[in-house]
Amino acid sequence: MIQQAFAYKAKEILEPDDNVIGLAIAGSWLTNEIDDFSDLDLVLVTRQRVSDNKNIMLDYAKRLGNFLSGFTGEHVGEPRLLICLYADPLLHVDIKFLTIDEFKVRIENPTLLIDKDKQLEKVISQTVEKFPYPDYQWIEDRFWTWVHYALLKIGRGEYFEAHDFMAFLRAVVFGPLLHIKNDNLPRGVRKVELDLPSADLEKLKLTLPMYDRKSLLDSLRNGVLLYRQLRRDLFDDGVIMHNETDKKVMSYFEEIERQG
Repeated sequence: MIQQAFAYKAKEILEPDDNVIGLAIAGSWLTNEIDDFSDLDLVLVTRQRVSDNKNIMLDYAKRLGNFLSGFTGEHVGEPRLLICLYADPLLHVDIKFLTIDEFKVRIENPTLLIDKDKQLEKVISQTVEKFPYPDYQWIEDRFWTWVHYALLKIGRGEYFEAHDFMAFLRAVVFGPLLHIKNDNLPRGVRKVELDLPSADLEKLKLTLPMYDRKSLLDSLRNGVLLYRQLRRDLFDDGVIMHNETDKKVMSYFEEIERQG
């Protein structure tokens, strides 16, 4: 696999660097799910902080292969991440630049390629990885306002906005909750086609609208029905339900439908 070849070449290049403490591989490598369409997730741990200087990050990345372009990951909330594209062969590589203290906070235990003085191994043995799970109360506090927002966009005829907002709901609400229901990590809508049973996947598909008013309203109503079902399946008594907000928003939903 081209990902494996790149990773081991990176190990060879970076190991002599005195600032490098460790190099690790995360992501689909850990679950043996890498295929021809996978990117490569690298974690580079250094003695001196690198992530506060984009030029140094780029210098490291350019050493590893036929570098085409790279940019930092502020758009995904991770400025320490450099998202890179390499040529010959064409490969997407994410490189996260961390210090040893930052390595303590992680969502998974990566495979170690470089580990000088077993520093990374020591961190892994003394700390616990934690994948971020959604807060059910956080979702319930927002969901009905989000539905109302989508209705405003549909009512005004801003169908592109409404279409995009349905994608947001799938990524933040429906996808993660369906994954949790099926004992998967809540990675948005990542690999739902492979990891969800067909019945659940079909329910998620019903939230995919066409570019027209009726389809947008139908997909939003299907989303509401799916959310209510997932709420029953997953939420415990500690989650405060906003039933009055639900009632008012769904009354407005009916009003928007009648206007069509």
